[in-house]
Amino acid sequence: MRRALAFSRNTWRGLTSMRTALVLLFLLALAAMPGALLPQRSLNAGKTREYIAEHGWWGTLLDRLQFFDVYGSVWFSAIYLLLFISLVGCLVPRTTEYAKALRAKPVLTPRNLARLPHHATVTADATPEQVMADARAQLRGWRLAERDEAGGARSLSAERGYLREAGNLVFHFAMLGLIVALALGKMFNYEGQVIVLADGSGEHCNAAPANYDSFRPGLTVDGTGLHPFCVRVDDFTVGYLPNGQVDQFLVKIRYQAGDDLAAGRWHPYDLRVNEPLRLAGDRVYLLGQGYAPTFTVTFPDGQRRTQTMQWRPVDTLTLLSEGATKFDPPGVTDSGERRTRQLAVTGLFAPTALIHDKVLTSSFPDLTDPAVAVDVLRGDTGLDSGRSQSIFEVDRSLVDSGRLTRVARQNLKPGGEITLDDGTKVRFDGVERWVNLQVSHDPTQLWVLVSAVVMILGLGTSLVVKRRRLWVRAAPDDEGRTVVAVGGLARTDQAGYGEEFSRIAARLLSPRRDT
Repeated sequence: MRRALAFSRNTWRGLTSMRTALVLLFLLALAAMPGALLPQRSLNAGKTREYIAEHGWWGTLLDRLQFFDVYGSVWFSAIYLLLFISLVGCLVPRTTEYAKALRAKPVLTPRNLARLPHHATVTADATPEQVMADARAQLRGWRLAERDEAGGARSLSAERGYLREAGNLVFHFAMLGLIVALALGKMFNYEGQVIVLADGSGEHCNAAPANYDSFRPGLTVDGTGLHPFCVRVDDFTVGYLPNGQVDQFLVKIRYQAGDDLAAGRWHPYDLRVNEPLRLAGDRVYLLGQGYAPTFTVTFPDGQRRTQTMQWRPVDTLTLLSEGATKFDPPGVTDSGERRTRQLAVTGLFAPTALIHDKVLTSSFPDLTDPAVAVDVLRGDTGLDSGRSQSIFEVDRSLVDSGRLTRVARQNLKPGGEITLDDGTKVRFDGVERWVNLQVSHDPTQLWVLVSAVVMILGLGTSLVVKRRRLWVRAAPDDEGRTVVAVGGLARTDQAGYGEEFSRIAARLLSPRRDT
């Protein structure tokens, strides 16, 4: 029993030491590195699957060790929890000791002040009482304790710099608050991204995760308690420098939240990069932009289908984009027949067309000379499979198996048209802009900011303030005069106290004659 108690006591002491806290903090930073270097399932499940498949047994082993779910893994959570316990166990006794030190009187005056690193002695004609009165006046703002000593001598103990330890404690408590805030944020936050057309028809409502193109919930978020609001994109303006770099973004949006949803009221807002729309804890950011070509398919029976579908940029400098716009044939109820007549318009879109070696590319990101290079595919596009698929591409397995075949290929300008072998016509009508919006909800964001600011202030205080002590002793000599001795000691090996001590000693001893 004694051995068990001794082991537990020693383990607790080791865990709550500052050295252990620093080691755990280093391990936490080290453990977070795989989250930055490897794809994470919560961010991009598709890319994670591709990485595991490409790396074979190594990818499978990393998956079993939770390297693709780092921040929710058992080992990362264990380090996080141990760091929290270590900080609490370290700070509680330190705070208690600091509170006792604040109530305690300054320590007694050493017997021989000449043995201190900083000291000076003079002989004065004043009495010990007069010397003490003068010292109290000179040391205003210091914590003082005056005592009587043998032989009629009097001494004064002074201490200053208690804020140093206070700053140190504030820094570590703020770090503790930051750890708690980040942990709570991981539990209650969510983040979603959605692409919205910027022609006035694009609208997004924060009602359910299904309304997002990608949605990353916190550990306790199930998508049923999202704060309801709607955003409509009316216009998008972007300015470019001559070299193609973006000069400015401006998205004119309207939004409604709370009672506005029932009343149908919309409020205008100019959304810019790093100037998000803030709505009751939610923030709407502008992340990116792109183009959405519009195609009209006229089927042999005269029926038309028009779609404007966003295509993704493959070159961020020129906004050369790729995508796939898919069509179902009208009036076909038989699923087997429908899967042989579905169409997919795939290819490249160039906002400023440039033909290089008979291949379409783009020379500038703005819409100065738009064109598309399309492949028209017919067959089974996978729309009836029930499986989720990318809106930017077709399933290559359907092409490889022959269930989806190319029936036409052509470059088109706005208004250009392709006529297929069965009389179906595919026309490129034009292009619209789209913007990528991100909705972020983090109820602990303010606490993270406050904790970070307090950490900086506490650290600055602990580095600037010096803990130091000073003693003054006034003892009568045989000639009826008073020997005044002054000594000083810094609690830390910081430069600067020698100069401060010299200034204080000069004020205390300047009217008197040196021995």
